[in-house]
Amino acid sequence: MNPIGLATWLRRRAERDGDRSALTFAGETLSFAALQREIESFADVLYGCEIRSGDRVAYVGFNHSRFLVALFATARLGAIFVPLNFRFTGSELAQNIQDSDARLLIADDAHTGPVDEVRTDLGVRRYLRTGESTDGWEGTDDLRGRRHPHIEEVVVDVDSPALILYTSGTTGRPKGAILTHRNLWTSNVNWMLAVNYNAEHVALTSAPLFHSGGMCVMTLPTLMAGGHVVVHEQFDAGILLDDIERYRVTSLFMVPAMMLFVSQHERFATADLSSVRIIVAGAAPVPEPMLRLYGTRGIPVSQCWGLTEAATGATFLGTDRALDKLGSCGTAGMLNEVRLIDADGNVLTTPGVHGELCVRGDTVTPGYWNMPEATAAALGPDGWFRTGDVAYRDEEGFYYIADRLKDMIISGGENVYPAEVESVLYGHPSIAEVAVIGAPDDRWGERVVAVAVLAPGVRLELEELREFAGAELARYKLPLELRVVDVLPRNTTGKVLKHELRAMSGAGH
Repeated sequence: MNPIGLATWLRRRAERDGDRSALTFAGETLSFAALQREIESFADVLYGCEIRSGDRVAYVGFNHSRFLVALFATARLGAIFVPLNFRFTGSELAQNIQDSDARLLIADDAHTGPVDEVRTDLGVRRYLRTGESTDGWEGTDDLRGRRHPHIEEVVVDVDSPALILYTSGTTGRPKGAILTHRNLWTSNVNWMLAVNYNAEHVALTSAPLFHSGGMCVMTLPTLMAGGHVVVHEQFDAGILLDDIERYRVTSLFMVPAMMLFVSQHERFATADLSSVRIIVAGAAPVPEPMLRLYGTRGIPVSQCWGLTEAATGATFLGTDRALDKLGSCGTAGMLNEVRLIDADGNVLTTPGVHGELCVRGDTVTPGYWNMPEATAAALGPDGWFRTGDVAYRDEEGFYYIADRLKDMIISGGENVYPAEVESVLYGHPSIAEVAVIGAPDDRWGERVVAVAVLAPGVRLELEELREFAGAELARYKLPLELRVVDVLPRNTTGKVLKHELRAMSGAGH
């Protein structure tokens, strides 16, 4: 059996190092052997729920050991795991569930409600709730208590989908990026080579596992290397510092906003952080003062650039170059290529010249689920994926992200697409015209700003707008600032000139 399969490599690790600690959640640690038993047991449950190879299994819930058990159990059956953003409203969840045509949905206690709101619109056949059964939900504990025939691991085509990870589309329609078993295997090896993961590593994951960052940067490669992963339900700076001491954590993945919260905690200066060998930071460059502050605690920071469609890792900046290459996202990973192209597709090699950043390799998605046109627009026949990010490189070949072709906002590590927010804001009766931009924010990296032209004779306060939009949008997508203007600047074709709005707001990229 090919070891590249997601379920296969974990089983082989369990066979080899069964007694080693694999996964800790809420103080309970599972060895690799115990984790494998949990996976096989839950795979039998899923099979009893009529899940077969190629079926989609959706999951919405906070970080938990159950998430990873469900992921590997789904892969064991040759089915496709569809993790959903637990911050989404019911209508946002429905978009992803409908598009993936999920056969079965798993939700934790906190997220059955949003699903129930849109349940009549869904084609899901079985609804599973973690824990005990309730009205309309079969409890996973009850299902595990029944006798199920033991199902052997399915032999998968390593180029078949293992995951569908949804990223919001700039037109408002979500795009499901397919990641194959080969994509995930290659991503794991790429990260192991970049960060030197090994069996002695203890990685702490507090970023959401439904994100490629939370799943692919440390969690999966650490498990594949035979290391120990400590999972937090959600990010909490105080608990994070406690568990670094308790478990002698060696590595963490954080976005700059998380690093800021940790550094502002009252225990940051006194906590025993001597075990930490590396923080991998993504989503935005880490400011120099932050790098130096963590340096005073003896913690080196590595920065990276990537995207869901490439299983996160495409470029890596080593800790040894963090200060002399400020703002850089590094150079290409060992197992992928990157390059810049101009608007006509010509390859750019001159230092300092801006172009669109493209990536190629076995980490790159084969395409978007049910979206052949979007796939063709992004993925060329030669395997190069157009990321939509504008970048340049210096004389040594280090890359720097300069802008985002699609005006995406990254707030607290979460991607916010202006078109999606604008479509909701336009529904407010006081809004005549609106454009959404990002502005620099010391806490979140970027904040969402709504620039609006109001209907005649009306007033609109930020909190009213946030309350209105909050019925359809996750909180991190809601505007933190409302700017009222007389007119939106447009070009001759009527397109809003967002670069002018950013300049007016002091938010130029």
